Amino acid sequence: MSMTISMIAGPGNMPEQPSDGRPGADGLRLPGSESLMGRTGRITDRAAAAFSRLPWWLQVTAVYGLARVFSFAVLTAASAKQITSPWAATAPSYLEFVNFWDSGWYQRIYEEGYPSVLPRDAEGAVAENQWAFHLLFPTLVRLAGLVTGAEWIPVAPVVATAFGFAAALVIFKLFRMRAGHADSLWAIALVAFFPTSPILQIPYAESLHLFLLALALLLVARGRHLTAIPVVVLMCLARPAGVPFAMLAAGLLLIHLPAQWRSDRQRVIRLAALTSSSALAAVAWPLIAWVVTGEPSAYVETETVWRGEELVPFLPWWTASVRFLGGAVGPLALIGIVAATVWFLFSTPGRRLGVHLQLWCGAYLLYLAAFWNPQTSTFRILLPLFPLALAAVFGSRSRAYRLVLVAGFAVLQIVWVTWLWAWTPLPSGGDYSP
Repeated sequence: MSMTISMIAGPGNMPEQPSDGRPGADGLRLPGSESLMGRTGRITDRAAAAFSRLPWWLQVTAVYGLARVFSFAVLTAASAKQITSPWAATAPSYLEFVNFWDSGWYQRIYEEGYPSVLPRDAEGAVAENQWAFHLLFPTLVRLAGLVTGAEWIPVAPVVATAFGFAAALVIFKLFRMRAGHADSLWAIALVAFFPTSPILQIPYAESLHLFLLALALLLVARGRHLTAIPVVVLMCLARPAGVPFAMLAAGLLLIHLPAQWRSDRQRVIRLAALTSSSALAAVAWPLIAWVVTGEPSAYVETETVWRGEELVPFLPWWTASVRFLGGAVGPLALIGIVAATVWFLFSTPGRRLGVHLQLWCGAYLLYLAAFWNPQTSTFRILLPLFPLALAAVFGSRSRAYRLVLVAGFAVLQIVWVTWLWAWTPLPSGGDYSP
Protein backbone atom coordinates (compact mmCIF):
# COMPACT_ATOMS: atom_id res chain seq x y z
CA MET A 1 0.00 0.00 0.00
CA SER A 2 2.76 2.43 0.92
CA MET A 3 4.43 2.19 -2.48
CA THR A 4 1.24 2.99 -4.36
CA ILE A 5 0.45 5.88 -2.05
CA SER A 6 3.99 7.13 -2.59
CA MET A 7 3.29 7.16 -6.29
CA ILE A 8 0.30 9.42 -5.77
CA ALA A 9 2.57 12.28 -4.87
CA GLY A 10 4.57 11.77 -8.05
CA PRO A 11 8.20 10.88 -8.67
CA GLY A 12 11.09 12.15 -6.67
CA ASN A 13 9.50 11.81 -3.24
CA MET A 14 12.04 9.38 -1.83
CA PRO A 15 15.49 10.73 -2.64
CA GLU A 16 18.56 8.75 -1.82
CA GLN A 17 20.47 9.74 1.29
CA PRO A 18 24.12 10.72 0.95
CA SER A 19 26.64 8.24 2.31
CA ASP A 20 29.77 8.90 4.32
CA GLY A 21 31.20 5.54 3.28
CA ARG A 22 30.77 3.85 6.67
CA PRO A 23 29.06 0.43 6.71
CA GLY A 24 25.44 0.87 7.67
CA ALA A 25 25.48 4.65 7.23
CA ASP A 26 23.09 4.50 4.29
CA GLY A 27 21.63 1.05 4.64
CA LEU A 28 22.98 -2.47 4.20
CA ARG A 29 26.19 -2.20 2.18
CA LEU A 30 28.04 -5.10 0.67
CA PRO A 31 31.63 -4.72 -0.51
CA GLY A 32 31.69 -3.18 -3.99
CA SER A 33 27.94 -2.93 -4.21
CA GLU A 34 25.32 -0.21 -4.01
CA SER A 35 23.51 0.22 -0.67
CA LEU A 36 20.18 -1.53 -0.26
CA MET A 37 18.50 1.76 0.67
CA GLY A 38 19.87 3.49 -2.39
CA ARG A 39 18.75 0.71 -4.71
CA THR A 40 15.30 0.67 -3.10
CA GLY A 41 15.03 4.43 -3.46
CA ARG A 42 15.92 4.28 -7.14
CA ILE A 43 13.43 1.47 -7.77
CA THR A 44 10.72 3.41 -5.97
CA ASP A 45 11.51 6.57 -7.93
CA ARG A 46 11.36 4.68 -11.22
CA ALA A 47 8.06 3.05 -10.24
CA ALA A 48 6.65 6.44 -9.21
CA ALA A 49 7.81 7.98 -12.49
CA ALA A 50 6.21 5.14 -14.47
CA PHE A 51 3.00 5.52 -12.47
CA SER A 52 2.88 9.25 -13.14
CA ARG A 53 3.06 8.59 -16.91
CA LEU A 54 -0.06 6.40 -16.83
CA PRO A 55 -3.37 7.88 -18.02
CA TRP A 56 -5.36 9.45 -15.20
CA TRP A 57 -8.01 6.75 -15.28
CA LEU A 58 -5.43 4.01 -14.85
CA GLN A 59 -3.92 5.83 -11.88
CA VAL A 60 -7.35 6.17 -10.24
CA THR A 61 -8.15 2.52 -11.01
CA ALA A 62 -4.85 1.41 -9.47
CA VAL A 63 -5.37 3.37 -6.25
CA TYR A 64 -8.99 2.31 -5.90
CA GLY A 65 -8.15 -1.29 -6.89
CA LEU A 66 -5.48 -1.49 -4.19
CA ALA A 67 -8.10 -0.47 -1.61
CA ARG A 68 -10.51 -3.13 -2.83
CA VAL A 69 -7.80 -5.81 -2.65
CA PHE A 70 -7.10 -4.71 0.91
CA SER A 71 -10.82 -4.89 1.76
CA PHE A 72 -11.00 -8.33 0.13
CA ALA A 73 -8.17 -9.50 2.38
CA VAL A 74 -9.86 -8.08 5.47
CA LEU A 75 -13.22 -9.63 4.59
CA THR A 76 -11.60 -12.98 3.79
CA ALA A 77 -9.68 -13.03 7.07
CA ALA A 78 -12.84 -12.13 9.01
CA SER A 79 -14.89 -14.79 7.23
CA ALA A 80 -12.40 -17.48 8.34
CA LYS A 81 -13.18 -16.54 11.97
CA GLN A 82 -16.94 -16.22 11.46
CA ILE A 83 -19.11 -18.46 13.62
CA THR A 84 -22.42 -19.87 12.47
CA SER A 85 -24.73 -16.96 11.58
CA PRO A 86 -28.30 -16.54 10.31
CA TRP A 87 -26.93 -16.53 6.74
CA ALA A 88 -24.23 -19.22 6.65
CA ALA A 89 -22.41 -21.94 8.55
CA THR A 90 -19.07 -21.47 10.30
CA ALA A 91 -16.19 -20.04 8.22
CA PRO A 92 -18.22 -19.10 5.12
CA SER A 93 -16.59 -18.35 1.79
CA TYR A 94 -15.95 -14.76 0.74
CA LEU A 95 -19.04 -14.74 -1.49
CA GLU A 96 -21.19 -16.13 1.32
CA PHE A 97 -19.73 -13.66 3.80
CA VAL A 98 -20.48 -10.57 1.69
CA ASN A 99 -24.08 -11.75 1.32
CA PHE A 100 -24.82 -11.07 5.00
CA TRP A 101 -27.20 -8.46 6.44
CA ASP A 102 -29.16 -6.33 3.93
CA SER A 103 -27.61 -8.22 1.02
CA GLY A 104 -30.22 -10.85 1.84
CA TRP A 105 -33.03 -8.32 1.43
CA TYR A 106 -31.70 -7.25 -1.96
CA GLN A 107 -31.47 -10.92 -2.97
CA ARG A 108 -35.06 -11.42 -1.90
CA ILE A 109 -36.12 -8.51 -4.12
CA TYR A 110 -34.07 -10.04 -6.95
CA GLU A 111 -35.89 -13.35 -6.52
CA GLU A 112 -39.39 -12.35 -5.37
CA GLY A 113 -39.92 -8.66 -6.03
CA TYR A 114 -42.01 -6.55 -3.61
CA PRO A 115 -45.12 -7.58 -1.66
CA SER A 116 -48.40 -6.14 -2.89
CA VAL A 117 -49.80 -6.55 0.62
CA LEU A 118 -47.71 -5.30 3.56
CA PRO A 119 -46.89 -8.13 5.98
CA ARG A 120 -48.10 -7.47 9.54
CA ASP A 121 -47.45 -9.04 12.92
CA ALA A 122 -50.04 -10.42 15.34
CA GLU A 123 -50.77 -6.92 16.64
CA GLY A 124 -51.35 -5.50 13.16
CA ALA A 125 -48.10 -3.51 12.94
CA VAL A 126 -46.16 -3.57 9.67
CA ALA A 127 -43.36 -6.17 9.72
CA GLU A 128 -39.94 -5.95 8.09
CA ASN A 129 -40.27 -6.25 4.31
CA GLN A 130 -38.64 -5.38 0.99
CA TRP A 131 -40.18 -1.91 0.63
CA ALA A 132 -37.40 -0.45 2.79
CA PHE A 133 -34.94 -1.17 -0.05
CA HIS A 134 -35.02 0.56 -3.43
CA LEU A 135 -35.29 -1.37 -6.67
CA LEU A 136 -32.50 -0.12 -8.96
CA PHE A 137 -29.61 -2.25 -7.66
CA PRO A 138 -31.40 -5.64 -7.66
CA THR A 139 -32.90 -4.78 -11.07
CA LEU A 140 -29.45 -4.13 -12.55
CA VAL A 141 -28.18 -7.38 -11.01
CA ARG A 142 -31.08 -9.24 -12.61
CA LEU A 143 -30.27 -7.70 -16.00
CA ALA A 144 -26.61 -8.69 -15.59
CA GLY A 145 -27.74 -12.19 -14.64
CA LEU A 146 -29.88 -12.46 -17.76
CA VAL A 147 -26.88 -11.49 -19.90
CA THR A 148 -24.38 -13.79 -18.17
CA GLY A 149 -26.69 -16.63 -17.16
CA ALA A 150 -25.34 -16.46 -13.60
CA GLU A 151 -27.28 -16.19 -10.34
CA TRP A 152 -27.33 -13.54 -7.59
CA ILE A 153 -24.03 -14.89 -6.35
CA PRO A 154 -21.57 -14.15 -7.92
CA VAL A 155 -23.20 -11.45 -10.10
CA ALA A 156 -24.30 -9.09 -7.29
CA PRO A 157 -20.82 -8.56 -5.75
CA VAL A 158 -19.33 -8.04 -9.22
CA VAL A 159 -21.95 -5.43 -10.13
CA ALA A 160 -21.42 -3.63 -6.81
CA THR A 161 -17.64 -3.64 -7.26
CA ALA A 162 -17.87 -2.42 -10.85
CA PHE A 163 -19.99 0.57 -9.82
CA GLY A 164 -17.45 1.35 -7.12
CA PHE A 165 -14.70 1.64 -9.74
CA ALA A 166 -16.98 3.78 -11.91
CA ALA A 167 -17.73 6.02 -8.93
CA ALA A 168 -13.99 6.50 -8.25
CA LEU A 169 -13.42 7.70 -11.84
CA VAL A 170 -16.31 10.19 -11.69
CA ILE A 171 -15.28 11.42 -8.23
CA PHE A 172 -11.76 12.08 -9.51
CA LYS A 173 -13.13 14.23 -12.36
CA LEU A 174 -15.28 16.09 -9.84
CA PHE A 175 -12.30 16.67 -7.54
CA ARG A 176 -10.17 17.89 -10.47
CA MET A 177 -12.54 20.82 -10.85
CA ARG A 178 -11.35 22.06 -7.44
CA ALA A 179 -7.84 20.61 -7.03
CA GLY A 180 -4.70 19.51 -8.82
CA HIS A 181 -3.99 16.00 -10.03
CA ALA A 182 -1.96 14.83 -7.02
CA ASP A 183 -4.36 16.27 -4.43
CA SER A 184 -7.28 14.64 -6.23
CA LEU A 185 -5.54 11.25 -6.20
CA TRP A 186 -4.86 11.56 -2.48
CA ALA A 187 -8.55 12.33 -1.94
CA ILE A 188 -9.50 9.26 -4.01
CA ALA A 189 -7.24 7.21 -1.73
CA LEU A 190 -9.13 8.51 1.31
CA VAL A 191 -12.49 7.66 -0.26
CA ALA A 192 -11.25 4.23 -1.36
CA PHE A 193 -9.84 3.33 2.07
CA PHE A 194 -12.68 4.92 4.06
CA PRO A 195 -13.48 2.72 7.09
CA THR A 196 -16.81 1.55 5.65
CA SER A 197 -15.59 1.32 2.03
CA PRO A 198 -15.76 -2.52 1.99
CA ILE A 199 -19.49 -1.93 1.47
CA LEU A 200 -18.58 -0.78 -2.06
CA GLN A 201 -17.81 -4.39 -3.04
CA ILE A 202 -20.69 -5.95 -1.12
CA PRO A 203 -24.18 -6.52 -2.63
CA TYR A 204 -25.59 -3.26 -1.28
CA ALA A 205 -26.76 -0.24 -3.30
CA GLU A 206 -24.02 2.00 -1.85
CA SER A 207 -21.60 1.83 -4.78
CA LEU A 208 -24.38 2.40 -7.33
CA HIS A 209 -25.68 5.33 -5.32
CA LEU A 210 -22.18 6.78 -4.93
CA PHE A 211 -21.65 6.62 -8.71
CA LEU A 212 -24.97 8.31 -9.51
CA LEU A 213 -24.48 10.94 -6.81
CA ALA A 214 -20.98 11.81 -8.00
CA LEU A 215 -22.20 11.98 -11.60
CA ALA A 216 -25.10 14.27 -10.64
CA LEU A 217 -22.77 16.55 -8.66
CA LEU A 218 -20.31 16.65 -11.57
CA LEU A 219 -23.06 17.61 -14.01
CA VAL A 220 -24.34 20.33 -11.68
CA ALA A 221 -20.82 21.68 -11.16
CA ARG A 222 -20.44 21.90 -14.96
CA GLY A 223 -23.75 23.74 -15.29
CA ARG A 224 -25.51 20.85 -17.04
CA HIS A 225 -28.59 21.01 -14.86
CA LEU A 226 -31.09 19.45 -17.27
CA THR A 227 -28.76 16.54 -18.03
CA ALA A 228 -28.51 15.91 -14.27
CA ILE A 229 -32.28 15.38 -13.92
CA PRO A 230 -32.47 11.75 -15.18
CA VAL A 231 -29.37 10.91 -13.15
CA VAL A 232 -31.04 12.26 -10.00
CA VAL A 233 -34.18 10.25 -10.76
CA LEU A 234 -32.13 7.04 -11.04
CA MET A 235 -30.23 7.97 -7.88
CA CYS A 236 -33.53 8.24 -5.99
CA LEU A 237 -34.41 4.73 -7.14
CA ALA A 238 -31.12 3.46 -5.69
CA ARG A 239 -31.17 5.07 -2.25
CA PRO A 240 -33.18 7.86 -0.57
CA ALA A 241 -31.09 10.93 -1.41
CA GLY A 242 -33.58 13.10 -3.26
CA VAL A 243 -34.39 15.39 -0.33
CA PRO A 244 -30.81 16.61 0.28
CA PHE A 245 -30.19 16.89 -3.46
CA ALA A 246 -33.31 19.03 -3.83
CA MET A 247 -31.98 21.17 -0.96
CA LEU A 248 -28.68 21.54 -2.85
CA ALA A 249 -30.47 22.59 -6.04
CA ALA A 250 -32.72 24.99 -4.13
CA GLY A 251 -29.70 26.54 -2.44
CA LEU A 252 -27.98 27.11 -5.79
CA LEU A 253 -31.21 28.57 -7.15
CA LEU A 254 -31.43 31.06 -4.29
CA ILE A 255 -27.79 32.03 -4.80
CA HIS A 256 -28.09 32.60 -8.55
CA LEU A 257 -31.65 33.95 -8.76
CA PRO A 258 -30.98 37.58 -7.67
CA ALA A 259 -27.80 38.03 -9.72
CA GLN A 260 -28.64 36.07 -12.87
CA TRP A 261 -32.37 36.51 -13.44
CA ARG A 262 -31.58 39.31 -15.88
CA SER A 263 -28.16 38.26 -17.20
CA ASP A 264 -28.63 34.46 -17.43
CA ARG A 265 -32.32 33.69 -17.07
CA GLN A 266 -31.96 30.32 -18.80
CA ARG A 267 -29.58 29.11 -16.10
CA VAL A 268 -32.05 30.09 -13.40
CA ILE A 269 -34.85 28.26 -15.22
CA ARG A 270 -32.68 25.13 -15.56
CA LEU A 271 -31.87 25.26 -11.85
CA ALA A 272 -35.56 25.62 -11.04
CA ALA A 273 -36.31 22.57 -13.20
CA LEU A 274 -33.60 20.58 -11.41
CA THR A 275 -34.93 21.65 -8.00
CA SER A 276 -38.52 20.66 -8.73
CA SER A 277 -37.47 17.40 -10.44
CA SER A 278 -35.28 16.44 -7.49
CA ALA A 279 -38.13 17.12 -5.07
CA LEU A 280 -40.49 14.96 -7.13
CA ALA A 281 -37.87 12.21 -7.42
CA ALA A 282 -37.46 12.27 -3.64
CA VAL A 283 -41.07 11.12 -3.19
CA ALA A 284 -41.11 8.73 -6.16
CA TRP A 285 -40.33 5.60 -4.15
CA PRO A 286 -42.91 6.26 -1.41
CA LEU A 287 -45.46 6.92 -4.18
CA ILE A 288 -44.56 3.65 -5.92
CA ALA A 289 -44.99 1.76 -2.63
CA TRP A 290 -48.38 3.47 -2.17
CA VAL A 291 -49.57 2.55 -5.66
CA VAL A 292 -48.50 -1.10 -5.39
CA THR A 293 -49.75 -1.76 -1.84
CA GLY A 294 -52.66 0.67 -1.74
CA GLU A 295 -51.37 2.11 1.54
CA PRO A 296 -50.18 5.75 1.48
CA SER A 297 -47.71 5.24 4.34
CA ALA A 298 -46.34 1.90 3.15
CA TYR A 299 -42.74 3.09 2.76
CA VAL A 300 -42.60 5.21 5.93
CA GLU A 301 -44.19 2.49 8.06
CA THR A 302 -41.75 -0.08 6.67
CA GLU A 303 -38.74 2.16 7.30
CA THR A 304 -39.75 2.86 10.89
CA VAL A 305 -39.99 -0.87 11.66
CA TRP A 306 -36.20 -1.00 11.91
CA ARG A 307 -36.01 1.96 14.31
CA GLY A 308 -38.81 0.62 16.50
CA GLU A 309 -40.48 4.01 16.94
CA GLU A 310 -42.30 6.68 14.97
CA LEU A 311 -40.38 9.17 12.89
CA VAL A 312 -39.83 12.39 14.83
CA PRO A 313 -37.38 14.79 13.10
CA PHE A 314 -34.18 15.68 14.99
CA LEU A 315 -35.27 14.16 18.32
CA PRO A 316 -33.46 10.77 18.00
CA TRP A 317 -30.04 12.44 17.99
CA TRP A 318 -30.80 14.32 21.20
CA THR A 319 -32.21 11.15 22.79
CA ALA A 320 -29.17 9.11 21.75
CA SER A 321 -26.75 11.67 23.15
CA VAL A 322 -28.52 11.53 26.52
CA ARG A 323 -28.70 7.73 26.48
CA PHE A 324 -25.01 7.18 25.76
CA LEU A 325 -23.38 10.15 27.52
CA GLY A 326 -25.88 11.27 30.12
CA GLY A 327 -28.24 14.20 30.45
CA ALA A 328 -25.51 16.78 31.12
CA VAL A 329 -22.63 15.69 28.87
CA GLY A 330 -24.66 14.22 25.99
CA PRO A 331 -26.37 17.37 24.70
CA LEU A 332 -23.17 19.38 25.13
CA ALA A 333 -21.24 16.80 23.12
CA LEU A 334 -23.91 16.83 20.41
CA ILE A 335 -23.80 20.63 20.20
CA GLY A 336 -20.00 20.47 20.05
CA ILE A 337 -20.09 17.98 17.16
CA VAL A 338 -22.55 20.16 15.24
CA ALA A 339 -20.44 23.27 15.87
CA ALA A 340 -17.22 21.49 14.79
CA THR A 341 -18.90 20.22 11.61
CA VAL A 342 -20.19 23.67 10.68
CA TRP A 343 -16.76 25.17 11.41
CA PHE A 344 -15.04 22.60 9.18
CA LEU A 345 -17.44 23.24 6.29
CA PHE A 346 -16.68 26.96 6.46
CA SER A 347 -12.96 26.61 7.21
CA THR A 348 -10.38 27.33 4.53
CA PRO A 349 -10.22 23.66 3.38
CA GLY A 350 -14.02 23.48 3.38
CA ARG A 351 -14.39 26.67 1.33
CA ARG A 352 -11.93 25.32 -1.22
CA LEU A 353 -14.50 22.65 -2.10
CA GLY A 354 -16.65 25.28 -3.79
CA VAL A 355 -20.24 26.21 -3.13
CA HIS A 356 -21.71 23.13 -4.88
CA LEU A 357 -19.91 20.59 -2.71
CA GLN A 358 -20.25 22.70 0.42
CA LEU A 359 -24.01 22.92 -0.12
CA TRP A 360 -24.28 19.18 -0.78
CA CYS A 361 -22.42 18.25 2.41
CA GLY A 362 -24.44 20.72 4.45
CA ALA A 363 -27.74 19.54 2.95
CA TYR A 364 -26.91 15.88 3.48
CA LEU A 365 -25.87 16.46 7.10
CA LEU A 366 -29.09 18.40 7.75
CA TYR A 367 -31.07 15.56 6.15
CA LEU A 368 -29.38 13.01 8.43
CA ALA A 369 -30.02 15.19 11.46
CA ALA A 370 -33.71 15.45 10.60
CA PHE A 371 -34.56 11.94 9.42
CA TRP A 372 -31.82 9.46 10.30
CA ASN A 373 -32.00 7.37 13.45
CA PRO A 374 -28.49 7.29 15.01
CA GLN A 375 -27.19 3.71 15.15
CA THR A 376 -24.18 1.66 14.14
CA SER A 377 -25.27 1.88 10.48
CA THR A 378 -24.55 5.62 10.64
CA PHE A 379 -20.87 5.00 9.77
CA ARG A 380 -21.93 3.49 6.43
CA ILE A 381 -24.42 6.28 5.76
CA LEU A 382 -21.59 8.85 5.89
CA LEU A 383 -20.13 7.72 2.52
CA PRO A 384 -22.10 10.33 0.50
CA LEU A 385 -20.05 12.97 2.34
CA PHE A 386 -17.09 11.90 0.17
CA PRO A 387 -16.26 15.55 -0.85
CA LEU A 388 -14.93 16.03 2.67
CA ALA A 389 -12.05 13.72 1.69
CA LEU A 390 -10.79 16.48 -0.57
CA ALA A 391 -11.18 19.01 2.23
CA ALA A 392 -9.13 16.71 4.47
CA VAL A 393 -6.38 16.61 1.82
CA PHE A 394 -6.47 20.41 1.67
CA GLY A 395 -5.77 20.41 5.40
CA SER A 396 -2.05 19.87 4.86
CA ARG A 397 0.40 19.29 2.03
CA SER A 398 2.48 17.02 4.27
CA ARG A 399 2.84 13.57 2.77
CA ALA A 400 3.21 12.11 6.25
CA TYR A 401 -0.15 13.65 7.26
CA ARG A 402 -1.89 12.17 4.24
CA LEU A 403 -0.28 8.75 4.69
CA VAL A 404 -1.42 8.69 8.31
CA LEU A 405 -5.00 9.44 7.22
CA VAL A 406 -4.98 6.64 4.64
CA ALA A 407 -3.33 4.17 7.01
CA GLY A 408 -5.75 5.13 9.79
CA PHE A 409 -8.71 4.54 7.49
CA ALA A 410 -7.28 1.15 6.51
CA VAL A 411 -6.98 0.13 10.17
CA LEU A 412 -10.53 1.29 10.85
CA GLN A 413 -11.70 -0.92 7.97
CA ILE A 414 -10.54 -3.88 10.01
CA VAL A 415 -12.44 -2.54 13.02
CA TRP A 416 -15.62 -2.03 10.99
CA VAL A 417 -15.56 -5.48 9.38
CA THR A 418 -14.76 -7.40 12.57
CA TRP A 419 -17.06 -5.35 14.81
CA LEU A 420 -20.08 -4.71 12.60
CA TRP A 421 -20.04 -6.82 9.44
CA ALA A 422 -19.06 -10.09 11.12
CA TRP A 423 -21.90 -11.66 13.09
CA THR A 424 -21.36 -11.88 16.85
CA PRO A 425 -24.66 -12.40 18.69
CA LEU A 426 -25.33 -10.14 21.66
CA PRO A 427 -26.47 -11.58 25.02
CA SER A 428 -29.95 -10.20 24.33
CA GLY A 429 -29.97 -11.69 20.82
CA GLY A 430 -29.21 -10.24 17.40
CA ASP A 431 -26.18 -8.06 16.68
CA TYR A 432 -25.33 -4.47 15.82
CA SER A 433 -26.04 -3.82 12.14
CA PRO A 434 -23.31 -2.47 9.79
